[in-house]
Amino acid sequence: MGAGHSHDMSEATPRNKLLIAFSITLAVFVVEVIGSIITGSLALLVDAGHMLTDVIGLAMAVTAANLMNRPPSDRHTWGLRRAEVLSALAQAALLLGVGIFALVEGIRRLFEPPEIASGSLLFFGIVGLVANIASLLVLMSGRTRNLNMRAAFLEVLNDALGSGGVIASAILIATLGWYQADAIAGILIALLIIPRTFILLRASGSVLLESTPPALDLAEVRRHILELPQVVAVHDLHASQVSTDLPTLTAHVVVDDTLTPEQSARLLRALQECVAEHFPVSIEHATFQIEPQSHPGEHTTHA
Repeated sequence: MGAGHSHDMSEATPRNKLLIAFSITLAVFVVEVIGSIITGSLALLVDAGHMLTDVIGLAMAVTAANLMNRPPSDRHTWGLRRAEVLSALAQAALLLGVGIFALVEGIRRLFEPPEIASGSLLFFGIVGLVANIASLLVLMSGRTRNLNMRAAFLEVLNDALGSGGVIASAILIATLGWYQADAIAGILIALLIIPRTFILLRASGSVLLESTPPALDLAEVRRHILELPQVVAVHDLHASQVSTDLPTLTAHVVVDDTLTPEQSARLLRALQECVAEHFPVSIEHATFQIEPQSHPGEHTTHA
C-alpha cells in the first residue's frame, strides 16, 4: 500500500533567472579577460578564471533546470530531477580547480610580484562587482530552492567577493605601491572559494549516496510509527532524496492480525499524515507495505 498523491513536478528551477545571470556573467567574463591581459593582474585573472567556471556552471545550471522540468515518463519515473545534483557536483569540481590554482599562483606571486596598472585594475574590478551584484539580486529569491540554484548563487557570490578583492588590491597598489596586494587578493579569493566547494560537494554526494535527508531523524520516525494503534513493528525503513526538494520514504509496517480492512485504510492515512506533517522534512512521497504479524518471517530478517 502506498501514498496516492498527485504532485506537480514542473518548474522545479526558475530558468529565466538562471538565463539572466548566465548572460550577465558571460559578458563580464569577456571584459575581465581583456582587463587581465591589459593590467597583468593575478587577482583579475583569477576572478576571470572563476568567472569562466561560473559561465560553464551557469550553463550547466540552465541545462539542468531544463532537464529537471521535464515530466516523468515510464523510463524516468521521477523525471530528470537528479540532474540538479549532477550539475551542482560538476560546478563544485570546477570551483575547486579554480580555487587551488589561485592559491598556488598567489603564493608564487608573493615572492615575484609583477607590476600592475592599478587604474585599469580598479575599473575592471568595479565593472565585475556591479555585474555580480545584479546577478545576485536576480538569483536571491531562488537560492534556497534546490542544490542547482544554491550552486549558481554561491558561484556568483564568490565572484562578487573576488571583485571586491580586485578593487581592494587596486586601491592598495595605487596608494601604497604594494604590488603583493594583488597576490594576497588572489589567495583570499581562493580561501573563500575552496571551503564552499567542499560544502557543495558534500551536499551533492549525500543525495547521490541516498543518505537520509538532513534534519530527518529516522529513529524519531520509527518511534512515531510504533505509537500508532495496532502497529507491532517497523522494518525496512528507508529515507532518501531524488533531489534536494524531493524526499522519499519507504517502510514495512507490521500490524496486529486482528486489523480489519477499514482499520488498515485508516492506518495508511495516519502513516501518510505522520511523515508529511510531524517532522522538519515533509515527505509526501511515502510508500508503506502493511504486513500482518503472522506474515512469514520476512520482518525478522531485515533491519
